[in-house]
Amino acid sequence: MVAAPSRRGLGSGNVTLLSEEEISTALGTLRGWARSGDSITATMELADFREAMLFTGAVAYLAEAANHHPDILILSTHSAGGLTAADMALAGRISALR
Repeated sequence: MVAAPSRRGLGSGNVTLLSEEEISTALGTLRGWARSGDSITATMELADFREAMLFTGAVAYLAEAANHHPDILILSTHSAGGLTAADMALAGRISALR
């Protein structure tokens, strides 16, 4: 397997992409995380919406401190098992915040 090329100078600071081996090794130490293309993902199941929002705030704090800003907004109606009109309506309201 050919290692991914290094990229330097992306964003702020000096950034180098990990090799496939480095990615596999790191993921082996991260419980609940999996590779999804050029990203890693994790699903966190928390007790309720309030706990989820507190957790999201903690993630935002850690990300800002590390100057590393993940994508965290995904909408789906869990009780229906997929997308509903409620997801589209909430997306519209979220977009209006900007």
